[in-house]
Amino acid sequence: MAKKDSSQGLYLVLISVHGLIRGHNLELGRDPDTGGQIRYVVELARALGEHPKVARIDLLTRRIVDSNVSADYARPQESLGDGVNIVRIDAGPDAYVRKEELWDHLDTFADNAVEYLRAAGQSPDVIHSHYADAGYVGTRVAALLGRPQVHTGHSLGRVKRRRLLAAGLKTVQVEEQYNMSRRIDAEETALGATELVIASTHNEIDDQYARYDFYQPEKMRVIPPGTDLNIFSPPTGDEAGAPIAAQINRFLRDPDKPMILALSRPDERKNIATLIKCYGESDELQKVANLVIVAGNRNDIQEMDSSAQRVLTEIILLIDQYDLYGKVAYPKHHSPDEVPVIYRLTAASSGVFINPALTEPFGLTLIEAAASGLPIVATEDGGPQDIVATCNNGILIDPLDENAMAKALLKILSDAAVWRRLSHNGLKGVHENYSWQAHARRFIDTITPLLEGTANLPRTPRVRRPMLYHDRALFTDIDQNLLGDPRALSDLVDLILENRKCISFGIATGRSLESALAVMKRYGIPLPDVLITSVGTEIYYAPQLSVDKSWARHIDYMWNPAVVRDTLAEIPGLELQPRRERSRFKVSYYINPRKAPSIDEINSLLHQADQSVNTFLSFGQYLDIVPVRASKGLALRYFSTLWDIPLDHILAAGGTGTDEDMMRGNTLAAVVANRHDEELEQLADADRIYFATRAYAAGIMEAIAHYDFLDACRIPAEFDA
Repeated sequence: MAKKDSSQGLYLVLISVHGLIRGHNLELGRDPDTGGQIRYVVELARALGEHPKVARIDLLTRRIVDSNVSADYARPQESLGDGVNIVRIDAGPDAYVRKEELWDHLDTFADNAVEYLRAAGQSPDVIHSHYADAGYVGTRVAALLGRPQVHTGHSLGRVKRRRLLAAGLKTVQVEEQYNMSRRIDAEETALGATELVIASTHNEIDDQYARYDFYQPEKMRVIPPGTDLNIFSPPTGDEAGAPIAAQINRFLRDPDKPMILALSRPDERKNIATLIKCYGESDELQKVANLVIVAGNRNDIQEMDSSAQRVLTEIILLIDQYDLYGKVAYPKHHSPDEVPVIYRLTAASSGVFINPALTEPFGLTLIEAAASGLPIVATEDGGPQDIVATCNNGILIDPLDENAMAKALLKILSDAAVWRRLSHNGLKGVHENYSWQAHARRFIDTITPLLEGTANLPRTPRVRRPMLYHDRALFTDIDQNLLGDPRALSDLVDLILENRKCISFGIATGRSLESALAVMKRYGIPLPDVLITSVGTEIYYAPQLSVDKSWARHIDYMWNPAVVRDTLAEIPGLELQPRRERSRFKVSYYINPRKAPSIDEINSLLHQADQSVNTFLSFGQYLDIVPVRASKGLALRYFSTLWDIPLDHILAAGGTGTDEDMMRGNTLAAVVANRHDEELEQLADADRIYFATRAYAAGIMEAIAHYDFLDACRIPAEFDA
């Protein structure tokens, strides 16, 4: 093939500053900076280089001269193919340093990049920056050269900050270790200056970029990343002899049945338990298929982190509860190279791939499964919506609806014609839309109007907030506050969405996570920024429902649920609620006030058993017992400290007994008119609590107006004594 003439065709510059980037043996997972983005930019550069309209690609990254890493990273240039090169730019120390320590050297990187590009004698047609640090560099280079900039965020600082806080880091630690303020400021600058933003899903645009001041959806385009179709492909017949096949088959009484495959980390958000319950409750599913669960690697469950322990223990207990031995495989180990084989084994069995996650921002496993010839069943949240709409290769389901899940699986497994159609559609759809070649085609098609001056992208003026993060928050319960007046709820939701850049929205409920998500979906309540569930014992953060592990460790103090249950086992008028309404940190009863002792007497019994706990009565019929360090109010105050939002900038709205300590103290508080009077009667004499004259969501909006909460967040004069 003739070598490309660099003077004919597009010259594209990609910028990815940090990490270890080379064209072979990518060191993925070597450290947090050498992850999926590295593979993304290398494969993108190669795919774009193959496009007939592209003459030259330069991928700019930082040059590293360090005896602790390969000498490959010190080479000024490396070829990735005809007309495609990695170009390494000097900036900062020679040594390899993590991306958070590069901010002071990015201006040098930008200046040296401009020198390189000017010396090359050819001005790039487009500069495509990747991640926040490259966004900063790209903005400066594009401005100096007068060229358009395209940006891909990969991950966003505002979302990352929430995950770090959920992991237990304090605000000061996040700033010191991750330079988060500089990162978010760079992201805002890039979003304001760039001509186009490339996202992987519509969900990423709607739920993640929308948190930024310079959010301009009219400038954003969805082009999903590519999949390596040389690795993920339909079965060939050789996979049956693979070692992983034997590891799976040893669990199964009838290994020739079709497989229902679930493959994910052992994470509660992946919702594996609901899938097992679905399978265990369906005799028909058990008759037609085996269930294969590949949930990470393990040697000893007891030595894993607490979250993985809980997930894997629940898997084993549910298999035992439903007596699924011989029908469910859950191998202990698999290598990354065996993942494509597992997909092909499932496809060869005429099986189905399922992703039942509670939330799924993208859904790479769904694309890999489709490329292997597998029909899919997936959560109706986030990325799967785009994938199924594009490929028409599966069924979307409510991940909390076991009946809908079973029905979808049976529809595919029981009809060979449906299976073949979905399998064919998936293969065709992935090749046309989710390969790197498809990504390159769509990318060139997207930027062509920009280069021809016909894009006509509107520029809406944007103003930066005076503060980097939210300085106020609204918290409310679900049942007593949101569900009784649909019209008022709709108005409140609109008000929250209109002001999402001003306030954090939180829900604090006695419901479990699954129950809360189900009722929120049913009533159109948006996913809050913070979700406090199970009477303050669990805290989750949007957009990926990241669980706050630090809070779990904090409230585990002196908690012994077995002793609580034993102490109250023979008490009249108390009946344990079903397991689904209980959790690791919540023991829940139905209480009959006519037969049961008073709450004070129940507390006395628990104290006599050396149990320091908090007890909550709600709606006169539910009794919840939680650790002494847990409650809605304590969880809200933990959030206040963690997110650095003063209590007097938090409006807490409630209507039942479990809300009481959330409204006492220095929060701005509101009690809706439909309150449970008996449980909240003691609040009548409390300071700084507004009793709304309207019920449900209308009462919350009344309180928002009363406190002028969306303007100055001031305390009304009568409460400022």
